[in-house]
Amino acid sequence: MADSAPADRRGGFGRGRGRGGPRGRGRGGRRGDEKTEWVPVTKLGRLVKAGKIKSIEEIYLFSLPIKEYQIVDFFLSNLKDEVMKIMPVQKQTRAGQRTRFKAFVVIGDNDGHVGLGVKCSKEVATAIRGAIILAKLSIIPVRRGYWGSALGQPHTVPCKVTGKCGSALCRLVPAPRGTGIVAAPTPKKVLQLAGITDCYTTSRGSTRTLGNFVKATFAAIGNTYGFLTPDLWEETEFSKVPYQEFTDFLSQKARK
Repeated sequence: MADSAPADRRGGFGRGRGRGGPRGRGRGGRRGDEKTEWVPVTKLGRLVKAGKIKSIEEIYLFSLPIKEYQIVDFFLSNLKDEVMKIMPVQKQTRAGQRTRFKAFVVIGDNDGHVGLGVKCSKEVATAIRGAIILAKLSIIPVRRGYWGSALGQPHTVPCKVTGKCGSALCRLVPAPRGTGIVAAPTPKKVLQLAGITDCYTTSRGSTRTLGNFVKATFAAIGNTYGFLTPDLWEETEFSKVPYQEFTDFLSQKARK
């Protein structure tokens, strides 16, 4: 009797109910939903998607905080990421130790933009994914300059700059064209992703603590735009902040 009943009525596992069936359950049904359209949730994101802001340099000019990593993807499509280190960290609990994984990721386009992200998670893949997103949110412009005569494209740091984190200290010194990056493997990767081709470096402290060493190098690169050199002494013509310039556009969108 039970054998003669239709397959869709009888108990157990009927057809079309397993993985990847028509109902979209399991692994097979959700692959197409991964690339969804970006819906911005911040004012800056709405201006970027509408094409009101033309380049990421406009965001840096007004020091606007970037809260959505899709903004960076919109302007910098050729970013490369490098996982510097994955280290286990432990917390003592009553049940024993709870182990999580901490990932350090550096991201850059080899042309004047670099970012650093640090993320801790239970899974290695989740930590790397989170670190990449945080690196995009922390991406900074890199100021490059010349050693000697100003011929061709800028190739080195504009002046001596220093970054420090913990006891690790990293100093970047301008180098003549063709020198290459004279540095330890850790800062060398960061400088390459930043787009600096020639540079001398010195370091002090516990550089074996890779996390602090990477942060010190990143801080030194960030200081290239923090140093006011004589060629930046010209009068600045101030323009309106994008939020003020496109206030009508933002208010229209908010009403809908």
